[in-house]
Amino acid sequence: MKSAVVSVFVLVILVAWPVSAGKDLPGEGGYGGDEEEDTKSWFPLDNLLSLSYYDKICPNFEKIVDTKVREWTKTDPSLGPALLRLLFHDCGVTGCDASILLDHKGSERRSPASKTLRGFELIEDIKSEIEKSCPGLVSCADILTAASRSATYQLGGPYWPNAYGRRDSTNSYARDVEKVPSGRRDITGLLETFQSYGLNILDLVVLSGAHTIGKAYCGTIQSRLYNFNATHGTDPSIDPKYADFLRRKCRWASETVYLDAMTPVVFDNQYYINLQKNMGVLTTDAELVKDPRTAPLVKAFAEQPPQMFRHQFAVSMAKLVNVGVITGEDRTGEIRRVCSKSNSKRY
Repeated sequence: MKSAVVSVFVLVILVAWPVSAGKDLPGEGGYGGDEEEDTKSWFPLDNLLSLSYYDKICPNFEKIVDTKVREWTKTDPSLGPALLRLLFHDCGVTGCDASILLDHKGSERRSPASKTLRGFELIEDIKSEIEKSCPGLVSCADILTAASRSATYQLGGPYWPNAYGRRDSTNSYARDVEKVPSGRRDITGLLETFQSYGLNILDLVVLSGAHTIGKAYCGTIQSRLYNFNATHGTDPSIDPKYADFLRRKCRWASETVYLDAMTPVVFDNQYYINLQKNMGVLTTDAELVKDPRTAPLVKAFAEQPPQMFRHQFAVSMAKLVNVGVITGEDRTGEIRRVCSKSNSKRY
């Protein structure tokens, strides 16, 4: 009976994805945007993005992205989860503005916290291909947004509608990377961060479900395994057999471990089932099932068909990719020629 009540609770709070139907198109000459601005508002989420933004000016945009993502992930399947993580790290700093892609001294990309991020070369390859047919018209922020969806879908995840028209930031600061939720934060800290993005507790639990695919570096969990709370022991909340496996697997910080030990390459709700069995890899994973605010949602997603999680993941992703975007109306961004370099700045 309790499961049914929780499930109804979750279904009631499902929301439709917010996508503006604006018709703003790039002005002649492409690129543009030489003005500087060190900070910008995260709000409002409503902007001049449009589902049909590239229909006339670059109709093959999504086809090019899909093709390139498929080519690269066929050779290296781990790039799929890596692209999704790259998007999270971009949107989680100053918004979905491709600031994570800028590569210069003192940039987000050069931060120690970003050293395990991957997928940059794939984004540059997509940009290079698009510039051949649509020079100066497609932003790196839109490319990253489209590529992460393509990678998720090709992994068996859900499809969600992307509105386009983002511009690229001209700024990127390593100090801002601390805004990205880490795997060691508590639920209160995570929720405060998500609320600052205009997201809610349901989005927090659902987007954490991206851990149904991908890996974590052992360096991020060694403190849980070998020196939990300075006890020189293991976090007692981890299932003993699973903790033993992790200790044997994670002797070296450079090693990796699947975030979902049971179905690591399938986009499903097994992550939540694992949490109920105390098999969460990161501290934040374990906290989700402990905290009374998030535990009912974890239970609901674990017990309901995977389709419910997939549907809500699409909803939450469509919200996330609208966080803190720069549009042509803002006049503070640009459309980069190369994703790793600003057109208007020399570093």
